[in-house]
Amino acid sequence: MSAADEVKVDISGDMNVPHERPKSNFDLSSFSFQKIPSPLELLQITRKYIRPWSEFVNTANFKTAASMPRLTSRFVRNLSYFQSNYIFIFVILMIYCLITSPLILLVLAAAAYASHRINKAQVPVNIFGHQLGTNQQIMAVNLASMPILYIAGAGAALFWTLGASCFVISIHAVFYNIDAIVTEENEGFLAEVV
Repeated sequence: MSAADEVKVDISGDMNVPHERPKSNFDLSSFSFQKIPSPLELLQITRKYIRPWSEFVNTANFKTAASMPRLTSRFVRNLSYFQSNYIFIFVILMIYCLITSPLILLVLAAAAYASHRINKAQVPVNIFGHQLGTNQQIMAVNLASMPILYIAGAGAALFWTLGASCFVISIHAVFYNIDAIVTEENEGFLAEVV
């Protein structure tokens, strides 16, 4: 390179570096906290929007899809239309799994009973100089029951329930012809209801 080809850039000057706030691991300022519904409220919402079971199991509406785009469209529409029914199926399979696993049921009952007794007593406990309130004691009981639940086979039961639910729901969503009951003119109305 010759001296004529060199480019000179002036890099002198003062630079103002913005001050950074130290970041904490639990910076929750960007999240908006909304009320999380309780399990009872979720159950009531699910029951409110459940579709009639006669419509859900109507065997005349089970047909194969003509093409792959129609199959994916049918799958998505069935999932949104029968969402409450599918949640109900998951809950029924979970209850079946708990009934057929008495050891898991026993551990859950013991943890629930211990949590109830702690909540009823409302007595703080000192452990290693730290005072634990009622909520912390209940959390400790529930955390202590997790390894026992794992040994009792709760992980396998949960994954069996998830697998069985996904299988049953997918089969229904793929083969149920939603076009037989939902036309394009009332689909917008049904989407607003749900």
